[in-house]
Amino acid sequence: MAAGLAADAPFDQDRAVDAPQGWTVTAWARVPQARLLAWAPDGKLLVSRPKAGDVVILTPGSGDAAPAQATLLDGLNQPHGLAFDGDTLYVAESDQLVAFTYAGGRVSGERVVAGDLPDAKSPELGGEYAHALKSVAVGEDRSLYISIGSTGNVSVDDREATPERASVLRVPPGGGEPATYARGVRNGTGLAIDPDGGLWTAVNHRDNVAYPNDDDYDGDGENDQGKVLQEYVNEYPMEQLAKLTPGRELGWPYCNPDPDLKAGALAWTNRPFVRDFQLNPDGDKLDCAKLPPTEQGFGAHSAPLGLAFGTAGSYGEGALAGVHGSWNRKPPRAPEVSFFAWRDGTLGEQQTLLGGFQLEDGSRWGRPVAAVEGPDGALYVSDDYAGAVYRVTTG
Repeated sequence: MAAGLAADAPFDQDRAVDAPQGWTVTAWARVPQARLLAWAPDGKLLVSRPKAGDVVILTPGSGDAAPAQATLLDGLNQPHGLAFDGDTLYVAESDQLVAFTYAGGRVSGERVVAGDLPDAKSPELGGEYAHALKSVAVGEDRSLYISIGSTGNVSVDDREATPERASVLRVPPGGGEPATYARGVRNGTGLAIDPDGGLWTAVNHRDNVAYPNDDDYDGDGENDQGKVLQEYVNEYPMEQLAKLTPGRELGWPYCNPDPDLKAGALAWTNRPFVRDFQLNPDGDKLDCAKLPPTEQGFGAHSAPLGLAFGTAGSYGEGALAGVHGSWNRKPPRAPEVSFFAWRDGTLGEQQTLLGGFQLEDGSRWGRPVAAVEGPDGALYVSDDYAGAVYRVTTG
């Protein structure tokens, strides 16, 4: 990593980022708990900080010079998703989507676009909400899409709630009541619009799924159907990267995307669904075989967070995903910045753009959250674990 800011942890020692040949990665800004990113119309970079309840604004200088830093918004309720539509800034808080008029590095005219979104303060949830952070994307027709995470690892009640949880909601252009656009989306933190105007989500899928097949998985001579096996959980179910259309069903918690072995290796492209043995053993809750396959995906427990479309140097146009890495896999899934090439109206297979954040013993010094292309053609990557924003030049 190129020299950057003051050498506080984790940069109090040399850190090496694995990057394509000729690329340079610089610790450009120190922003504790940095999460999602959005470029303002005037070329300033906005960074959400849910734990701090604020949105930070970074004003770039020349090249890798540290940007000027200020607080754009504070006193918010876990602000996460950020999106612009012209001079309108949308901020997804845990309980509402709000809009502001943006001009000259300042905001005004706060208004609520969608209120009463479910979070830990919702009376019926008793203070429990595992995936309260929300994301937002603006469609080509100016409709708004809001990701609503599940209340926990497995919660059947989410599918019958109002508004529906474990879903993506749509607010029509010009405003109106949010309606369910896609369901069975356990935690679609990544939300982005592709070059053709399609909506995509990157999904954090469930943990501790039981082995669904009527056979001996681990070779100990016993039938393993219905057992939670670490060896199986390490690779199942895959995390989804799916294109959403009206009424799209992503299966959770009744169907799991299946990265079954293909030519001796796990595969994540156009993968079908299998019934969840614990919640849908007979297929009477949802016919998993009738669900369209998931277009792309990541290894189990990758924890993809931010999703954006842009150009990554010689890699060309495609989707950029911040992969946070696992907490419950043995060994842990490593954090990285992933790239999926955009070809013929869809996404190709996962490629690693940036890695090296996890050491051989499984410990980490960084965990990327989001990556976006800047007006200068560089990539900018947030890292909530290292408390930094990286600038990546791809010359």
